[in-house]
Amino acid sequence: MPVRDKPRQARQTGGRRLRLLVLSLAVLIAISLLSRLPAWSLLELRSFDYLSTVDDPRPPAGGPVIVAIDEPSLADINAQWPWPRSLHAELVSQLRAAGARVIGLDIIMAEPSNPDNDAAIAKAVGPDVVLAGDETLIETPQASQLIRATPLPQLTQAGAVTGIASIDLSGDGMFRRIPGYQDGFAAMLIQAASGAANADLPAGRLIQSFGPARSYPTVSYYQALDPENLLPPGYFRDRVVLVGLSLQNAPEIDKRGVDAFATPYTIHTGKLVSGVEIQATIYDNIRAGLSIAEARLPAVAACILISVLLATTTVWRSTGWLTIVTSAAALLAFATVSFAGIRLAHVFVSPLGPTVAYISVVFGQAAFDYAEERRNKRQIIRAFAQYISPDLVRRLSNDPSQLKLGGERRTLSVLFSDVRGFTTIAETLKDDPEQLTGLINRLLTPLSDVVMDHGGTIDKYMGDCIMAFWNAPLDDPDHALHAVRAALAMQTAISRLNNQLEREAAALGGKPHVLKMGVGINTGECIVGNMGSTRRFDYSCLGDSVNLASRLEGASKNYGVALLLGEETARLVAETYIVVELDRIIVKGRTVPSPIYTVVHKADAKALAAHQTFIEAKYAGTLAPSDPAFDRLAADIAELAGYYAIVRDALVGDGGE
Repeated sequence: MPVRDKPRQARQTGGRRLRLLVLSLAVLIAISLLSRLPAWSLLELRSFDYLSTVDDPRPPAGGPVIVAIDEPSLADINAQWPWPRSLHAELVSQLRAAGARVIGLDIIMAEPSNPDNDAAIAKAVGPDVVLAGDETLIETPQASQLIRATPLPQLTQAGAVTGIASIDLSGDGMFRRIPGYQDGFAAMLIQAASGAANADLPAGRLIQSFGPARSYPTVSYYQALDPENLLPPGYFRDRVVLVGLSLQNAPEIDKRGVDAFATPYTIHTGKLVSGVEIQATIYDNIRAGLSIAEARLPAVAACILISVLLATTTVWRSTGWLTIVTSAAALLAFATVSFAGIRLAHVFVSPLGPTVAYISVVFGQAAFDYAEERRNKRQIIRAFAQYISPDLVRRLSNDPSQLKLGGERRTLSVLFSDVRGFTTIAETLKDDPEQLTGLINRLLTPLSDVVMDHGGTIDKYMGDCIMAFWNAPLDDPDHALHAVRAALAMQTAISRLNNQLEREAAALGGKPHVLKMGVGINTGECIVGNMGSTRRFDYSCLGDSVNLASRLEGASKNYGVALLLGEETARLVAETYIVVELDRIIVKGRTVPSPIYTVVHKADAKALAAHQTFIEAKYAGTLAPSDPAFDRLAADIAELAGYYAIVRDALVGDGGE
């Protein structure tokens, strides 16, 4: 058990904080290395997916309208896909007549078809029509080849605009970024709608998604062929209209869909989003300036550093339940700040780095503290296991705050026990040390067990003597009662041991060693705690109350009883046991006599009253050896017969009658 040592505590605190600083530095280095891994980048992007969709944003006003080539249209038109281009020509004419500002056909028309159909679509298109192109990188062991598929020359010669509809996917197959094509499909739609050249394209910036599949205003292809009869008036007026494949039942992520891709909303719905809706999303991100830039490395590093500093501050003094609350608040704050950056500044600062850094420092230090606490518990268990019961050891290890290291003033019940005549026994066994040692162990083991079973703390062994106390290190409101019960149980244990010794001696044909024990118990204020030097110490107690307990044990044989109690002990157990006063003694250092008591098991009220009269006469000096009270009380309270005989002999020795 460590003593209260402020320099040592300072060293422990300094060591803990140094370890915390080293841990923080190690976390910074580890995250800087982890951030270079592709998997880390994907985790950051996945955090973006959640944060950018947490409030379920909807498409901005004035965005594109989608004409879907969907199941109802396939059924209504009743023609095998791909449909004749003359049908697309009719659609363009109907949309233009309905007031569409720009029409985007997300349909690749790179190869010739029926000449009449090609002529029809060439006649229908113009500068207000954007036709989709495609760019594909084919990689082989020999070379990498970039293939670009563009609309038929006769269509572009007719005034149609080409827009590359290819998109880039992240390493996990998710669509998140604006494609880097200056002539991209969405970019050319904006150019055609505004009549001006495109400004700088925010290529590579993160896309803000606007809901799951079918979040944009969508009508079926067959409806757009007859908008006057099948759609509300002015539905397409002054709108950008995108035409493309868009199945009503969005394909699931584990099923390959036609021109369908995973977006951040896929993690919520498990559904893919059609390519034409992807183009509408790119269009709105560019048009409304809603794309999101990723924070640069210095800003990310600063956030991680701040997170480590916050974590270090959180656990600087200690870790506990408050650490969990603080950590939860900090992690929520990281996510909130990242979300606010997306919404307010259109900048994504990944919360992954700060979160991992904070958790690593806090829980790393918590693990160190837990290991230290476990080590301290083991020290407490080792230190106290030889003094107190296992149950008390468990209580102390679970709540070490109940143990006040150093010294404190407490009211204790102190017990001293000693085997009478053991010196004589030891003298007879001086030539057989093994037998003597075995006898001491057989004596002290059951007596120690009794003390611990009754919640006592063994202070020390002094040969065959045991010193124990109650009400420390843990509180025990009934400490006096437990001490007296232990003393009586010790007498029973001695009787049991004597019976064993007698049987063993009879078997060997020898004479047994009969053990008799005296016990003294006193209750009062003491100083209890770790006492000794910094290198060797004991958990012990001292004070006048301890001295009186020792004096009572030594005096017990002079009164013919096995147990003597101090006044306070007797008062505290009087409701449970029959206690009788025997005498008053003066302890060294005191001038006022202290009454002493013992416990008897059988005595009626009349006998107890007679004993009290006897004691008062004794104090008054009016007792005489011939007083009939000696014989009467010895018969009524047989347990005190030896006591009464000793008092009578003392009177005779003093010259009484």
